[in-house]
Amino acid sequence: MRIVSLLPSATEIVYALGLGDSLVAVTHECDYPAAARTKPVVTSSLLDHSASTSAEIDEAVRGQLRDGLSLYGLDHALLAALRPDLILTQALCEVCAVSYDLVERAVRDVTPGFEGLAPRVISLEPNSLDDILVTIVSVGAVTDAGQQAAEVVAGLRARIERVRERARLAEYRPRVAVLEWIDPPYGPGHWLPELIELAGGQAGLGMAHQDSRRISWGDVIAFAPQVIVVAPCGFDLRRATEEALRVLPYRTGWDALPAVRAGRVYAVDGNAYFSRPGPRIVDSLEVLAELIHPELFAGWGPRDAWQPLCTAAVAPAVWP
Repeated sequence: MRIVSLLPSATEIVYALGLGDSLVAVTHECDYPAAARTKPVVTSSLLDHSASTSAEIDEAVRGQLRDGLSLYGLDHALLAALRPDLILTQALCEVCAVSYDLVERAVRDVTPGFEGLAPRVISLEPNSLDDILVTIVSVGAVTDAGQQAAEVVAGLRARIERVRERARLAEYRPRVAVLEWIDPPYGPGHWLPELIELAGGQAGLGMAHQDSRRISWGDVIAFAPQVIVVAPCGFDLRRATEEALRVLPYRTGWDALPAVRAGRVYAVDGNAYFSRPGPRIVDSLEVLAELIHPELFAGWGPRDAWQPLCTAAVAPAVWP
């Protein structure tokens, strides 16, 4: 089978199922595992955000979508030449990856190479933690890797239950704000509120299994988070840290927030973990558990996934 992955998370699933040799193309954002970087790339970003602030990126993306323009390009000719049997894509979010409509147009294209060939197109659209695990099973089913998928999911479920059971030992459940964007601020959506609750925190500023939504800074102040996790979609740890320190300390009331006063503000690699619904979503859960309850989960998450943000003088934490 010849597989094209148009999602970083799908690429990680393919490799987790032992199908890396069947992967014939990936996106420009597929960077894990390292072997994925050796594959032909069939997508490109139509907007250069490398030197932009989060506010500038938000404005550019909104303008592009408002004008009915795509954020990504797809190399039709290369896709045709690769003759895939299976294309893994999504229709969940136009901001996160090549749009489903663009993929459908490419498949219908008369570019030489698609005559008499109809690659199967599978749209992966998880909204919850369980959806992510089901997605892995689904990819296994269409790639004749059902046994491998079952084993991968069993291992992930065991790790999830390990976190759930240990979190029950917590003596308190702090209010946790996960910010999926910095300027303007966005609260957590899809699986993130669920992960917060599993890790022993109280989720706020967003709805589980729904899109991440824009919030006002007043919403953050009113929620008074005791732990803040800055996880901008598409930003690695370095960029998340730099942008958080550039913006957040200058927000009205920042120094008065319980999380800031207690030194419980963290940046994470949202691009690799929190925003990527593949096998490493359980790493994200373990990171959250460590940040919310270090007394129970110290060392559980990958250390290169997060770092504390020193944004104010530290005062002793006071839990209600």
